[in-house]
Amino acid sequence: MKKKMTGTIACLAASAVLGTALLTGCSSTTTAKDTTVKVVDISLTDEEYAFGIDKNNAELLTKANEYIAKVKGDGTFDKICENYFGEGTPQAVVSASQDSGKDQLVVVTNAEFSPFEYKEGSNYYGIDMELVSGLADFLDKELVILDVDFDSVCSYVDTGKADMVAAGLTVNETRKQSVTFTDSYYYASQVLLVPQSSTKFANCKDAVDVLKILNEGKCKIGGQSGTTAEFYVKGDEEWEFEGISGATWVGYNSGSLAANDMLAGNVDYVLIDKAPAKVIAEKIAKANN
Repeated sequence: MKKKMTGTIACLAASAVLGTALLTGCSSTTTAKDTTVKVVDISLTDEEYAFGIDKNNAELLTKANEYIAKVKGDGTFDKICENYFGEGTPQAVVSASQDSGKDQLVVVTNAEFSPFEYKEGSNYYGIDMELVSGLADFLDKELVILDVDFDSVCSYVDTGKADMVAAGLTVNETRKQSVTFTDSYYYASQVLLVPQSSTKFANCKDAVDVLKILNEGKCKIGGQSGTTAEFYVKGDEEWEFEGISGATWVGYNSGSLAANDMLAGNVDYVLIDKAPAKVIAEKIAKANN
């Protein structure tokens, strides 16, 4: 779902409740003592995740939508989410070797987006990976997973190298030129990761407050290249994102790399989907205990 911000950033009025925090601009707040990060739990966008299907494969689209309806209706989807957000145990998903002589479901992903897709050794894990494993079983096909850069996932399907994308993929019009989206299965939002000691956004109540701060000075915002975060920072007419005039975008291969570079002092903040943001913050905290 594309989010259209109400009003324009130029017309945002300063709020008295923000006090001094809003007046300090967007300069770097990372210090040598910052070894962990935290989530600014204010949603800046509303998005829908869906699978991207080969535009020429109407049968797969129909079956994938049947499967999504089934797992959401019978509680399977909730159980999978519990493996990553609750007390459940993440399940390993194994990819077969691609073989044109076999009846296979070829899924392209970018395994740098925990908790939706990531790797440990040769095994895949994540909400999307467990879903497509179930989809392959539902279709009685052997599962093949291709791990590529996020920027390439839709083109892999568009050029016939894969049957579908499962990569925490936000529905938007540009991507519809390359794939046909299934019904949505997850709703997401963009949030900021900041250094643990930062108090910059402590008094913010909503997205308007956060944007007020980001537009008051010059800052660098990092994130995974090709994701919604990049379009949000740079601005994009099709996505109805006005952009952040006070920010420079810095792209990385993953959100984790962006967060670590923030701790190194090379970017001020990281913009990323809320679920991966929480996972990154937890992993960094655990690594520093």
